[in-house]
Amino acid sequence: MKFLKKLDYKRLILLFLVFTFSFSIKTIAQQFPSQLWHQGYVITVKKDTVRGLIKYDMEANSIQAKTKQKVFSFSSHSILISEIFDETVGNNRMFYSIPYELNSGFKTRMLFELLLEGPVSLLAREEIVQETATTNNFGGPQLVRDRLRYNFFFLDNKGEIQFYNGKRSDLISFMSRKGGLVKSFIKENKLKTDEVRDLIRIVAFYNSI
Repeated sequence: MKFLKKLDYKRLILLFLVFTFSFSIKTIAQQFPSQLWHQGYVITVKKDTVRGLIKYDMEANSIQAKTKQKVFSFSSHSILISEIFDETVGNNRMFYSIPYELNSGFKTRMLFELLLEGPVSLLAREEIVQETATTNNFGGPQLVRDRLRYNFFFLDNKGEIQFYNGKRSDLISFMSRKGGLVKSFIKENKLKTDEVRDLIRIVAFYNSI
């Protein structure tokens, strides 16, 4: 008790808040597809094919291939295509290295996943981001969790890639030639233009009309 009396009470309160805050934040850890090894193959620009376990990293624009002998690392400049079987979704996934023009006007090869192929193809790049949320509306513990965020791109039959920000108005503008039909399709099916499955349906419909 004598020790407590000697403490500055403002400092004591500050220490209490820091202590409480350190226990109020919980981190939810999970593994995402890009953090796992998948059965698949890589085809390089030299037309060599490497089969084995594949791990991709879109943020680093690189792919690793693990065989019985060694682990190979490939940048997006040295590969053409990679295909994996993703057990987390139970489906094959295709990745292409495609030249893309950055804001500087300089083109560089980047990894894209092909979500849908057609007159207008839908591509995506994923990244892992953190978000914070409370467990209830009464100031409960905060949860810091990772989630996948997708950045979408349209590839036309001329090979031009255009970034799509997920906004409905920009999608209708891009598909303006058939904008009325696309708008009705979105409304009738209650689709969200920034969600993967719904966007695939929208682009597939646009290609079909």
